[in-house]
Amino acid sequence: MSTVFFICVLMLVYVYAGYPLLARLLGGLVRRSVGRAEPGENLPTVTVLIAAFNEADHIETTVRNKLEQDYPADKLDIIVISDESDDGTDAIVTGIGDPRVRLIRQEPRAGKTSGLNLAMPQATGEIIVFSDANSLYAPDTIKNLVAPLADPQVGYVTGRMVYKAPDGSLTGEGCSAYMRYENKLRVWETNLGSIVGVDGGVDAMRREIYRPMNPDQLPDFVQPLTVREQGYRVVYEPRALLYEDALAEADDELRMRVRVGLRAFHALKDKAALLNPFTFGLFAWQLWSHKVLRYMAFLFMAGALASNVILTFVPSFSASWSLVLADQIVFYALALYGHVMSSRGRQPPRLIGLIYYLCVLNLASALAFWQFLQGRKQVTWKPRV
Repeated sequence: MSTVFFICVLMLVYVYAGYPLLARLLGGLVRRSVGRAEPGENLPTVTVLIAAFNEADHIETTVRNKLEQDYPADKLDIIVISDESDDGTDAIVTGIGDPRVRLIRQEPRAGKTSGLNLAMPQATGEIIVFSDANSLYAPDTIKNLVAPLADPQVGYVTGRMVYKAPDGSLTGEGCSAYMRYENKLRVWETNLGSIVGVDGGVDAMRREIYRPMNPDQLPDFVQPLTVREQGYRVVYEPRALLYEDALAEADDELRMRVRVGLRAFHALKDKAALLNPFTFGLFAWQLWSHKVLRYMAFLFMAGALASNVILTFVPSFSASWSLVLADQIVFYALALYGHVMSSRGRQPPRLIGLIYYLCVLNLASALAFWQFLQGRKQVTWKPRV
């Protein structure tokens, strides 16, 4: 049983620290550079796709944010796909009155992925930029997203998401720290060749390599993997900034993470060929480490706790196991404390916030995996609130 405990602990260390360290070291050795467009070079045309369902509170601000980008006006247009919205979203979009903005209404409601598939034949830009309905870009974000695509080996680019928590809520703090951790890892993975995960609200790709997806597939996960299957690189551009509010309530964050996790499990199943190291080499190792093992980390956490309990109450084992169990109990007690304080609108210290957010992520993965085993799928979504 002690072997089980140590394997679980070592796997957790590998997932959260070992793999990033190896990615950093190997990335420093490989150092695959990314070509960029030269200043003054002729810029490609861009179509921004924004899928929206009942986004009346955000859609005008989001569209105008894209129209005001530091990018040639005659090379930028926007398509908003309304997924059978019934809150006035459509009227707001048409009321903007800019000929560069088009509205496509999807009926019946079929979800974001179907909406993107519907819009792509009408997109005229050489480069497609994917934005969420509540995503606000820095003024030069689109220009920075497009720049790495001057490299013919690059097919997909993702930017840097910065979460804002106006009230300093716990989940916001944890979420922001998690994104900083992820962004560091993306820098190192880009040095290796391709990154594994993207943000979805600040992405760009070559229009000609877009492939239609199944309605239940997660576009932020599946499309980059499809690009990699075609032999192109997927890279990270930290200068392309997206500002998005973090969810103030932990329950909101948990629901969102369960939805994303469920679709990610289905995506990994659909793209299992990429896990073959004999075909995809380093990228297969990255996908196993960054996604498969990360999403399954809840099993290692549960295994470490369960084996520790057994070792503690079996007389033949050392009493020191009770101290290890006490450490684990303190860890989860701190997470529970974070939950209680968050539900009361109070913010515990940052370390407790990080512990709490880590537990939220793994609880979401566990719930998503259970739904995946049951064969459940989620196609439509509701706006983040």
